[in-house]
Amino acid sequence: MHDNRALIEKRLNRVLNQRLKPAVHRSVAPVRLSVWHVDGGQGEPVPPSEALPGGPAVAEGRYQPADVGLRWGPAWGTSWFHVEASVPAEAAGRRVELFVDLGWENRFAGFQAEGLVYRPDGSVVKGLNPRNLWVPIADPATGGETVDLYIEAAANPKVDHGDTPFAATPLGEKSTAGTAPIYRVNRVDVSVFEQDVWELWQDLEALGGLMLELPDGEPRRWQIAQAIERSLDALDLQDLAGSAAAAREPLQPALGKPANASAHRISAIGHAHIDSAWLWPVRETVRKVARTTSNVVQLLDEHPDMVYAMSSAQQYEWIEQHRPEVFKRVAEHVAGGRFVPVGGMWVESDTNMPGSEAMARQFVYGKRYFLERFGIETEEVWLPDSFGYSAALPQLVKLSRSRWFLTQKISWNKTNPFPHHTFWWEGIDGTRVFTHFPPIDTYNSDLSGRELAHAVRNFRDKGAATRSLAPFGWGDGGGGPTREMIAQAHRTADLEGSPRVAIESPAAFFTAAEDEYAAAAPVWAGELYLEIHRATYTSQAKTKQGNRRSEHLLHEAELWSAAAAVHGLVDYPYDDLERIWKLVLLNQFHDILPGSSIAWVHREARDAYASVTAELETIVETAQNALARASSADGGSDTVVFNAAPHERHGVPAFGAGVAAAAEPVRCAPVDDGYVLDNGVLRVVVDERGLLTSVFDVGADREVLASGSVGNLLQLHPDLPNEWDAWDVDEFYRNTVVDLVDVDELSLVADGSSGIATVRVARSFGASTVVQHISLSAGARRVDISTDVDWHEREKFLKAAFGLDIRAGQAAYETQFGHHYRPTHENTSWDAAKFEVCAHRFVHLEEPGYGIALVNDSTYGHDVRRAVTPGGDTTTTVRLSLLRAPRFPDPETDQGAHTLRYALVPGAGIDDAVREGYAINLPERVTGGAAVEPLVTVNGDGVVVSAVKLADDRTGDVVVRLYEARGGRATATLTAAFDVTAVEETDLLERPFERDALQGVDEGQVSLRLRPFQIVTLRLRR
Repeated sequence: MHDNRALIEKRLNRVLNQRLKPAVHRSVAPVRLSVWHVDGGQGEPVPPSEALPGGPAVAEGRYQPADVGLRWGPAWGTSWFHVEASVPAEAAGRRVELFVDLGWENRFAGFQAEGLVYRPDGSVVKGLNPRNLWVPIADPATGGETVDLYIEAAANPKVDHGDTPFAATPLGEKSTAGTAPIYRVNRVDVSVFEQDVWELWQDLEALGGLMLELPDGEPRRWQIAQAIERSLDALDLQDLAGSAAAAREPLQPALGKPANASAHRISAIGHAHIDSAWLWPVRETVRKVARTTSNVVQLLDEHPDMVYAMSSAQQYEWIEQHRPEVFKRVAEHVAGGRFVPVGGMWVESDTNMPGSEAMARQFVYGKRYFLERFGIETEEVWLPDSFGYSAALPQLVKLSRSRWFLTQKISWNKTNPFPHHTFWWEGIDGTRVFTHFPPIDTYNSDLSGRELAHAVRNFRDKGAATRSLAPFGWGDGGGGPTREMIAQAHRTADLEGSPRVAIESPAAFFTAAEDEYAAAAPVWAGELYLEIHRATYTSQAKTKQGNRRSEHLLHEAELWSAAAAVHGLVDYPYDDLERIWKLVLLNQFHDILPGSSIAWVHREARDAYASVTAELETIVETAQNALARASSADGGSDTVVFNAAPHERHGVPAFGAGVAAAAEPVRCAPVDDGYVLDNGVLRVVVDERGLLTSVFDVGADREVLASGSVGNLLQLHPDLPNEWDAWDVDEFYRNTVVDLVDVDELSLVADGSSGIATVRVARSFGASTVVQHISLSAGARRVDISTDVDWHEREKFLKAAFGLDIRAGQAAYETQFGHHYRPTHENTSWDAAKFEVCAHRFVHLEEPGYGIALVNDSTYGHDVRRAVTPGGDTTTTVRLSLLRAPRFPDPETDQGAHTLRYALVPGAGIDDAVREGYAINLPERVTGGAAVEPLVTVNGDGVVVSAVKLADDRTGDVVVRLYEARGGRATATLTAAFDVTAVEETDLLERPFERDALQGVDEGQVSLRLRPFQIVTLRLRR
């Protein structure tokens, strides 16, 4: 037999795309179209009540007649279309739909114009997007039905440029996007849905996709090709609707052959990954969620076997607030078990950069929302698209009472393919979570033959495990599943040559996978590092700084408000703190905090952080003033220092207020056109270039800087990654560097007499300037550096380097509730791929007997490299990543003024690194009054309190969260400054939880025993 398969394949492709698909909707009646362009497209979206009958748009005649071919929609504008028509008699007995093409490109749903369809009474019908162009009218029609619908059309621009990706664009900000119409109405009409044509399309899609993935020598591939040829021969291209049923018949034997007994099983779960902001602002995500969920509930109504999973409590709340009618339908399907809340988090956040408490609160607010609204304890942590996963997460997953973890993003690794798809993930404390990483390598699957075959070939646990998961539905910008995807799932449920596909819930998959494989599954210990998108630790510095500052202000606001409320001095601001927490958590979404969104998003984030800062400062001030006044009523000092850090400072106890110890003078003298600063603990030399050339630890009799190296060296690199500008820094950036050593000014601005000596260094480079203040304080074991940069570079990367005389095979990087180690060498490709990494408040290096820490107040990106001097000494260079200047998606990224603070801490153990990291982020506050006793005190080496607050249930109980910070075992005693009737160990949501840290309570003293990095939440009942 001659091999004519290529001929058949090309024939199939053309008939599908040029004949069958366009014939599914047969136009039977025109429509009357009118349009209202909202405020020239430049205003924010109006409530539907303003655009629908009864509102001013209709009453005042704002709608104007329009025709197909209308140009509409300046970027980010909204146009409301009114569609009126009658169903003709010839459509009687047929399924009738409105077909709408507002000018979409058939590329991606959710990355261009979208629409939401309303009835005149304000009820929502469904959403429209480039892969979902139909609106149900009648099934079956009787003829004569009236069509009266309104479409809220959003003219979201195609920011990604398509053929020229990552090019700088003004489209990411409303004020620069322009006013010209960017879309054209291509088609709006009443159509008959040709069911047989559609079914034939689905048959051919399923078999054709499978055929192309089968091996050339596989008989099944040849059999399918012959069946397809017979089908195409039976199809009359001049009468597609009339011949489609006959053309389906030759395909049925091929579709009816059952799958192999050993076929891989795929749990297909309807999904729509909706970025809470990215190439669109948050305000548009609110509408995206409504459009997508409207589509989903419509599918759930029509397909009883459909199951849909949606994460992010924030997105449910948006529907609840803005589209209550849609939310009611969602809630009904949640109750029926087919609309499945997953994730257990407020948003699908970044997990590298959120601080300890913020990461915990993602689970607290997310899981509590699902419990309160739906009575559901979510068990799946659903993070398909975040940019790497902190090794602290497994413990937090378990403490939130979740069981399973899912991600997809690790498939993006550039260097090392991840070795497992189903495995136990072990965190820094030893907690393990059953984890799945779908081998289909997408969270936007369309269940095509190509994707299903890839999942089978790619699955790395085959032989021992037989199951994987496939999230299907258009995503990123939303859209969700389509009826075509459901049809593909049905046809591949039991099909020879294909994996068995079953639409089911995530819990059904995880339960079956765990039953099958849990005992034999491999273990991955430590972080899930993503070998791409490393620049997200640095891009959009003000967003990151706002996050870090907000997290610590929330810590202070809860601490001092709890103390004042327990003493009856203020009302605890429950509502305000919850609202602020939710806003901060929203801005930790994995395209906001990482700095990878359009300018509009980051402008709003900066505004939000400014508002949060002002409000939290007021809450802190109110509580501290109340505490200080109450204490001073019994007499006391006129000036006290409030210490919100979990360690004593300058004689002031942790979480208390008192008189700080008097500062001794710091010696300061000029030397060789520079300065030497000496506080008896450290002797620091700043040379004529403003660089640290010596940091001498007096007690240890040891020079900290390596011979021939310097500290505080600013270095500038070119920075144009091959793609993903705001996300990526490619390794070749290190090949070219400019050391910034020229000085415009070097001066002494504080001579040490008041207990601090400060040298000012001013530089200029390119179009930018930098002013640094290098300070040494009395008694301090750290050199503080404050860096003010007026940044106007483009596609450059600014780093601060410290060449240290220390030999360490690994460095400790702070993460949530502890730290983890990464090698300082590049022995393997896995080591070398970590050339840019994330840390929170500190990086710590240590050789036996001596350690050094570098702490910061808002920097996350770091790199550590080793070199060996000719004499055999090891120089370990630690660098902080300060600023970048990518041009996509925000062409003005980081332009302007920034202040960044960091400090070098010689002679530091891990305890010191933890303490100084907190200290630089929680500066002391000075106010009038008298000493304030801490609400709680904890005695125990290595045990650190991360939160003191009142219980969320408003009982007035005090909640204390603490953790073991050194990575060893510890005992501790907690003492409260108030009467305690009982103490409970709880989960993150402050519910009783059987754990093993609480040893006993004796006369108000709580005894604790902690494992390495163990997190403990205590509820102190008053």
